[in-house]
Amino acid sequence: MPLSTLDPHAALIVVDLQAGTVRNPTVHPIDGVVANATAVLAAFRAQQLPVVIANVDGTAAGRSEYGGKASVWPAEMSTLIAEIVPAADDIVVTRRAWSVFAGTGLASTLTAAGVTQVVIVGLATSFGVESSARDAYDAGFNVVVAVDAITDMRAEAHENSVARIFPILGETATSAEIVAALTAR
Repeated sequence: MPLSTLDPHAALIVVDLQAGTVRNPTVHPIDGVVANATAVLAAFRAQQLPVVIANVDGTAAGRSEYGGKASVWPAEMSTLIAEIVPAADDIVVTRRAWSVFAGTGLASTLTAAGVTQVVIVGLATSFGVESSARDAYDAGFNVVVAVDAITDMRAEAHENSVARIFPILGETATSAEIVAALTAR
């Protein structure tokens, strides 16, 4: 479903735009994804709307085909990229789960602030972005995913999330559509 409206109490969630993730090979050029994400970030800040900056600094302990113990990444991997500098009033979340909501108390924090809708940008589409969109939807938030401000390491994973998953969880829009909706307020 295309963007119908932005709620008066929307928040932006920036997922994992950090050194360890932006250097991975991606389907879409990372410079364009970052530029689109930072345009949405600037528009949210201009409207004095809440911003969540999330990064990941390791992995959970759950067993998978890739291993089975928790890992902690070196600090240089979880360092946010230069374009994503948290402002004093931003909510900063560091986690070791796929979703920015998992174990962070973020849903309660946003609800307490009166947030009714989240807009999500960042990496990777089928990992942190999709997991966060699912949890946001389950927590009762209206969800918007900025489709040109996300990317993945695999085209089929990105396309599946954008075409099949996100329309069920909320709305999709381009960063320009989101910025236009914010500036039209």
